[in-house]
Amino acid sequence: MAFRQKKEVTPAQALAKMEDLCSRSEHSSFEIKKKLVAMRLPTDTVNKILDSLVDRKFIDDHRYAIAYARDKYRFSKWGRLKIKQALTLGNIPRSYITDALEQIDEKSYIEVLDGILKTKARSIKEGNTFEGRTKLYRFGLSRGFESSLVSASIKNNASNFWQEC
Repeated sequence: MAFRQKKEVTPAQALAKMEDLCSRSEHSSFEIKKKLVAMRLPTDTVNKILDSLVDRKFIDDHRYAIAYARDKYRFSKWGRLKIKQALTLGNIPRSYITDALEQIDEKSYIEVLDGILKTKARSIKEGNTFEGRTKLYRFGLSRGFESSLVSASIKNNASNFWQEC
């Protein structure tokens, strides 16, 4: 079986592809750089394309961090720790991550945590026992919520979580 060799991509074609991609959704400079490197472009060309995209506001890591944090919190119901870890792995500067996480409303953050814990509690067979609360606690941590908030939520709402079970 013969392997097809990938067609060479010119710098102009790569720039056009990245402009199109970045105009459709937010992407970080790290993600775009990985895509450009995968196209087997020389390092200096990759850097020129990235600089062009940043200068013309196709890429903005600060804007990306805010959008990523908002979307993961709102739609995936991730906690701050999981969001922070994902952004850190994506080479987003710490100051951008801090700013993005500060934009999450504390009251709604706790409401989301209470909601996911209540939903999870329904599926825990052990109910309101030490084992059941431990499973619920671990679940809250796995979603990236702070341990103190998870503990407080379980302590304050345990009877409500299992009331409907």
